[in-house]
Amino acid sequence: MFDNCYNGKTVLVTGHTGFKGSWLTAWLMRMGARVVGFSDMVPTQPALFDLLELSGQIVDIRADVRDLDAVRRAILEHRPDFVFHLAAQPLVSVAYADPVSTYTTNIVGTLAVLDALRSVEWPCVAVMITSDKCYDNVEWTWGYRETDAVGGKDVYSGSKGAAELVIKSMFHSFLTPEKSSVRIGVGRAGNVIGGGDWAKDRIVVDAIKSWQTLTPVTIRSPNATRPWQHVLEPLSGYLALGQSLAENRTPSGEAYNFGPSGEQNRSVAELLDALYANWGKEQRFAPYTVQGQSMQEAGLLKLNCDKAMHALKWTPTLAFEETAELTAQWYHGVIVGRADPVALTSEHLDRYLALANKRNKIWMT
Repeated sequence: MFDNCYNGKTVLVTGHTGFKGSWLTAWLMRMGARVVGFSDMVPTQPALFDLLELSGQIVDIRADVRDLDAVRRAILEHRPDFVFHLAAQPLVSVAYADPVSTYTTNIVGTLAVLDALRSVEWPCVAVMITSDKCYDNVEWTWGYRETDAVGGKDVYSGSKGAAELVIKSMFHSFLTPEKSSVRIGVGRAGNVIGGGDWAKDRIVVDAIKSWQTLTPVTIRSPNATRPWQHVLEPLSGYLALGQSLAENRTPSGEAYNFGPSGEQNRSVAELLDALYANWGKEQRFAPYTVQGQSMQEAGLLKLNCDKAMHALKWTPTLAFEETAELTAQWYHGVIVGRADPVALTSEHLDRYLALANKRNKIWMT
């Protein structure tokens, strides 16, 4: 898969201890990559990173992504062929509670990685991950394109929009092909779900914790619509972007949306109903109850992924129902069935790859 471009290569993953970072690390290892992880801590307990016992299988660096010297040392010492920058403060609720940390992590952390890449003198691909929340969301009914304005009315969205401006200005100032051997790409995705996420104030995590005790989960905005996607979907996009940049098939410095097809956008209520349908025999209670909304959050957000489809030949693999099934089955298997998380995670990656192969996804070659 990905034309074997990650086999035998050194890949630096910032934020490798997080939900997406752990899945990406496991996938890269499956493909034969040498993974160097950079993160200040394991963000949750429990954590997929710990459940998969990844620390002993990679180079596990613990440092703050805002520490420019630490980031530069990691890059210069390990000389990565690829960098995937995922380290971030990813939670809307935490952004309201601690806006300074959110802004500095998401903006200064991004700046630190880009500034460290200025020292790179070997061929290197850097995929910078932001979020679909980077767009100035005016809640129109069509999907946002990569050329639409970035911004945000809330702290989290503002931090992601600002990170995009940092990437753009650093690229044009220091990292264009005429000035640098580093090739840059930006991935925008959001509302990622799947087995192994334990972050607070996330709808799937809250639901699973409630359903463990056979009680409904309390939600704020049942009609809020999001482009829900399984974690392996945007990761396949990031990896496809990395391959395309490494093979010089796409220009450096551009952004790409990775999300489900427009008709697969679903409301919070529809997501919970789909997860609940796959929860198992414990379905003897209402899946959710509704209380008043307490934070400024967008009610509608859609992405236009035509650019990724045309430039990278990337399209999502899973239907919404398959995303819900895989997510619910992972949590139910680990929590209720006491399944081995290493084996179950590997099985779900196998299932995803088999479906991608069956559906002729070009990155499977």
